[in-house]
Amino acid sequence: MPVPLETARLILRPWAASDAGALSALHAERGNGTPPVEHTRELIAKQLAATAKTGIALLPVLRRDEGDFIGYCGLIIGRCTAEEPEIAYELFRRAHGRGYATEAAGAVLEAAKATGRKRLWSTVGAGNTASLRVLEKLGFARDHVSTEHNGEVVWLTRSLL
Repeated sequence: MPVPLETARLILRPWAASDAGALSALHAERGNGTPPVEHTRELIAKQLAATAKTGIALLPVLRRDEGDFIGYCGLIIGRCTAEEPEIAYELFRRAHGRGYATEAAGAVLEAAKATGRKRLWSTVGAGNTASLRVLEKLGFARDHVSTEHNGEVVWLTRSLL
């Protein structure tokens, strides 16, 4: 994927070690405590190494005018393949409800099209109505539902052709 990706309000760029504190704070919003910044730096290093190997990337999302980190968005192999990766995103709660997830994911979707991929996937907890709404806006359709240790997961797909 070519980076950086830019939209009217957002910039999605490669990770930097200086993103570790903000990423730790984002992970803390999941309710499992704040991971140590050093651990998050290691996650960023692994992400950069995986991107160099596969060309697939999660990218920090920054608001263009404010310059602040509000989350991440990009492609992952996750439950899928490099040929048909998953789109993934997570934003701080303070950034919810403003269209940022749709805007960032739309930019990633267009970048994925440019790579020649034919289809993207997404997996979302069945109760995550906000993420399901974002994906619906982007043209994703439900494919099937699976049951995992933490509940039902909705699998969605979108053709890039």
